[in-house]
Amino acid sequence: MTQLPGLLDTEAIRKDFPLLDRVVHDGKKIVYLDNAATSQKPRQVLDALNAYYEQSNANVHRGVHVLAEEATALYEGARDKVAAFINAPSRDEVIFTKNASESLNLVANMLGWADEPYRVDAETEIVITEMEHHSNIVPWQLLSQRTGAKLKWFGITDDGRLDLSNIDEIITEKTKIVSFTLVSNIMGTINPVDAIIRRAQEVGALVCIDASQAAPHMVLDVQALQADFVAFTGHKMVGPTGIGVLWGRQELLEDLPPFLGGGEMIETVSMSSSTYAPAPHKFEAGTPPIAQAVGLGAAVDYLTAIGMDKIAAHEHAITEYAVKRLSEVEGLRIIGPTTAEDRGATISFTLGDIHPHDVGQVLDELGIAVRVGHHCARPVCLRYGIPATTRASFYLYSTPAEVDALVEGLEHVRNFFG
Repeated sequence: MTQLPGLLDTEAIRKDFPLLDRVVHDGKKIVYLDNAATSQKPRQVLDALNAYYEQSNANVHRGVHVLAEEATALYEGARDKVAAFINAPSRDEVIFTKNASESLNLVANMLGWADEPYRVDAETEIVITEMEHHSNIVPWQLLSQRTGAKLKWFGITDDGRLDLSNIDEIITEKTKIVSFTLVSNIMGTINPVDAIIRRAQEVGALVCIDASQAAPHMVLDVQALQADFVAFTGHKMVGPTGIGVLWGRQELLEDLPPFLGGGEMIETVSMSSSTYAPAPHKFEAGTPPIAQAVGLGAAVDYLTAIGMDKIAAHEHAITEYAVKRLSEVEGLRIIGPTTAEDRGATISFTLGDIHPHDVGQVLDELGIAVRVGHHCARPVCLRYGIPATTRASFYLYSTPAEVDALVEGLEHVRNFFG
């Protein structure tokens, strides 16, 4: 068995994840390498979900009976846990959404409807990057189309990094918002946050960070980041689907208008007008994802108990090993950074002229689960002139043996296609 420095006790951790014992295709034990799409869930999270539905299921905030009070305490307790997890100055800066896509749409719509000095209009500019997930491209395209604002973006270098050589021309005095991913979901690139935020602050622009591929894998400190908004999602960090987070600076949340209208987000309502509740409730219209928030709270407990610094070290060791082993596969080309430095635990690649969908299907027959396609990051594929990639992504329960299985599987793919 391959031993690497910095690894977690994966044998013990994997016992918490029932699905990792699943066998598929004639008794092959699953090798799950699709964590950038969604992570598996430990028993602790599954138990928290079941306990909520079995013992405390009720709507939150409005009831005075025991179940409503228990549900409210669990829901708001999850907010406290998330606030501590990301080092938010205030729990009221944590908004629950259904996913990171909704979080990013929330920011885009707030800025489209805002008054000065935040308003995005035809005299202003929006800045994104070429390596964004579609969820951090399309909302800004829609805002640009609706307001007439100019949409600009940073390009990508040949080695999968952001090209900041023209940063002063991209981020200008007209820029109202800069929105970019902390870690690329297709290439694993960790982006230079400090340089981008420093320039944005020079011109008075707001900064929104998509941390969907960061929050599960590394320490996420919103105060240290110095961004204005940070978005991420629960299902990639051992939590349930249907729950996302938007963190925003308190003064911005107080000044900006709500995105959705309905129950809970109001203070008073008459037939002619309404006033709104303070944040975070101003941005949480209707019945929220209560059970999902409880599950996310349990996920935060689980990750915190292990230690995000230890998870990051484990993934770095696995990624370094994977880059080395994949470089031994004839005809394989890594799309993006080809070293383990300044990159996350996601590796996309092509294999000769074999289509990634064919690669994925053959690997699946061997029990190896990877992602194929453009991974909701089609501009990256266009940038490198490829139709799609195969993507392997690792997490706290990934092992060197699974990397070896992937490499052996790719050799099988090469032999299968001659």
